[in-house]
Amino acid sequence: MTRDELKSKKIGVLMGGLSAEREVSLKSGAGVHQALVDRGYRAVTIDVGRDLAQLLVREGVDVAFVCLHGRYGEDGTVQGLLELLGIPYTGSGVLASALAMDKIFAKKVFAASGLTVAPYRVLTRGESLEADQVPFGLPVVVKPAREGSSVGVSIVKEPIQLAPALAEAFRYDREILVEQFIKGREIQVGILAEQALGAIEIVPRNEFYDYEAKYTDGMATHIMPAPLSPELYAKVLGQGEEAHRALGCSGYSRVDFLVTGAGDCFLLEVNTLPGMTSLSLLPEIARGGGMDFSELVERIACSAALKIQAGG
Repeated sequence: MTRDELKSKKIGVLMGGLSAEREVSLKSGAGVHQALVDRGYRAVTIDVGRDLAQLLVREGVDVAFVCLHGRYGEDGTVQGLLELLGIPYTGSGVLASALAMDKIFAKKVFAASGLTVAPYRVLTRGESLEADQVPFGLPVVVKPAREGSSVGVSIVKEPIQLAPALAEAFRYDREILVEQFIKGREIQVGILAEQALGAIEIVPRNEFYDYEAKYTDGMATHIMPAPLSPELYAKVLGQGEEAHRALGCSGYSRVDFLVTGAGDCFLLEVNTLPGMTSLSLLPEIARGGGMDFSELVERIACSAALKIQAGG
């Protein structure tokens, strides 16, 4: 919709939620709300709980800016509710959101699209795995199948570390991934309006880009644009766009890669609702291209739409 059309609407910034990423979501929502108000829009914050439908109706929300992260927000559930209520919303639709949130199914889609993913094994709660049973050997990365912000993620280098890592991941999900550890540079690609904005490199102070590094100032160095050769830079941007399309994403996203010294781009995941905090990467990538935070927020808000069309 146009800016003028959006100015006539009441925008509900959906934030908080029920996932392990609630605190990050509250920060994202507060920043987005302030940016919308500064740009002259009528916007209210909605702290999302199980009474979301009633809140949206009571507040008279015409458009939803979704700033939720993790389960019950980034996984298609809220998107389905908004479709039922007929409220246009930002970000990807039900199916793309659900696929991106489920790392197992996302990997299958990526592989079918010709994108490179690390070898992995799936475990279901109740299953165990010994180090000598890992087909690709140690080290490995252990992670829940459906969490974000590196919640429940461990790097296992020694056999004694495997069982605690599995237990930690199973705290967050009934299915977990055991992936081959790929030594590479952390490269993130920002997507807006289905096109790559640019790529940034993250150099974390910790062993990998974990929750602390993502949300604690000074725990990671951000290099924008990512210092890659022109050919490799173009390659990672192209693969970022392809990953976004493969899942059927819309509006915006952030695509995470590990890039090896040999120039191989291992796709980690697509974040359909990337963080919008002061330390978040999509806003930083946008700034690198000359777009400030409030303009980014406005462009995302104008992309709000219903994704399920009547009549199929």
